[in-house]
This record gives sequence, structure tokens and C-alpha cells, in this order.
Amino acid sequence: MDTNLAGKTAVVSGAASGIGYATVEMLIAEGAHVVGGDLSPESLTALGSRVLPVKADLSTDEGNQAVVDAAVAEFGGIDIVVNNVGTFPYRDGFLSTTLDQWRQALDINFLSAVRLTRLALPHMISRGAGSIVSVASECGRQPDVFFVDYSVTKAAIINLSKSWANEFGSKGIRSNIVSPGPTRTAQWDNPGGFAESLAADYGLGKEEAIVHFAKEVRKLPVGHIGTPADVAAAIVFLSSDLARQVTGAEYTVNGGSHVAA
Repeated sequence: MDTNLAGKTAVVSGAASGIGYATVEMLIAEGAHVVGGDLSPESLTALGSRVLPVKADLSTDEGNQAVVDAAVAEFGGIDIVVNNVGTFPYRDGFLSTTLDQWRQALDINFLSAVRLTRLALPHMISRGAGSIVSVASECGRQPDVFFVDYSVTKAAIINLSKSWANEFGSKGIRSNIVSPGPTRTAQWDNPGGFAESLAADYGLGKEEAIVHFAKEVRKLPVGHIGTPADVAAAIVFLSSDLARQVTGAEYTVNGGSHVAA
């Protein structure tokens, strides 16, 4: 099936690692041009000339403006926005999460999508078509005590994405959400990451601990946690013409998790 992404221009936030990087890989494989915004975009250079890396702080107005300006200057416009950038530090709970931490979570996880989409929408509207795909989380439906601020920002993303679908559908713009469950990004494997924490908690080796978590703790029907490519595949589908009748939808990529409501 033809995605009809060849020649389209996509802007991806948080593009240099994890789900963002996998999304960029798949978009360029389908023939799209991609502008990847990230604080450290250097890894994107390995993907070739169809990718334009932009060093940008996406928690700021200036960073998002730089990404949009680069897309328009280099490729003449924008067809797709992927709101992916995010942070999810482990918290001890609500009372120990400071106001500064709340502000940071809102700026990076939620207001980055507000800023980027506000700037990109006029360019998509001028073309009479466009796709916005925002990465939320199953925590947006069922909050996790240990990711309290992250969970709230993802609930906000879900709500806002549906609002965009309602407001801009008549102008040819589709807006959808991808909500991952446990996904093995760098936060799992970095020193001090989730995998090491699980290994210590369960008294197992790292790989054994991840399997135990998936099968016995989260009881995922598929028996394993996801990969960035699993999530990216849903993002690329929703970005493409294969999903031309899909808007205001939330696609869960969570291995059948029963956590999300």
C-alpha cells in the first residue's frame, strides 16, 4: 500500500533518539523530508540528506520557531507535525514534586506541542491538508503516582489533540494521538535507568527483570515491552494518506496493557 508520503515534509520534535529517531527513519524510508528538532540532534546526520537536524530547545518559543523556519526555508512548507519531545523523570509522589518540576514538565511535554503546532498549522492550512500526530502515553488515561506531572501533561495532550481535530478538520487537517505503553527507549538502558531499577527490585539480571516486568507485573498479553519502532509505525501510518479518514483518534501501542482506561 502506498503511504503517499514521498515528497512530504515532516517536522519531528525530540527527533534524535528513541521513538523520535525511529519515526524519522521510517518517514524518510517512505520518501518524506524530515526536519528533526532536538537539543542534541547530531545523531540524525547518520540518516542522510533527507533529514535536516535543527538544534533547538523545544521548551521555548525560539526553539520551535527555529524548527518551523528551517522546514519552510529548506523544503517550502510543512505537511506533518509529530509532537514527540518529552521528559518523564521518576517522582516520589505529588507532595515531593516541586512547582519548578511541574513547570518544566508542562513546558517540555505539553507547551512544546502547543508552540510547535501553533507555528506549523498556518503552513498546513495553506496547503489544504496536513497531519498532526502527538505522542501521549497510557499514563494519560491511568496516571502513575511515580510520574504524576508527566501523566497530567499526557492527559492534556490527549484533550488538546482532539480539540485540534474538531477545529481544523474542515481545513483538511487531521489530528491523532499515539499512546505508548512500556517502550524500551534509552531511559530503560542508560546507567541508572528503569532496567537497572527493575533488576535491583526483583533480584534478577537486567534482561530477566524486563521479561518478569512485562509478563508477571504488567501482565502484557504479548509478553514483552515495545520498541521505538513499534510506536513509530503507528505514527507513520497516522501521518500518511492510509489514515485519511482517521482523526480525533487515540492509538494505543501498549502490548494489550489493561492499565489504560
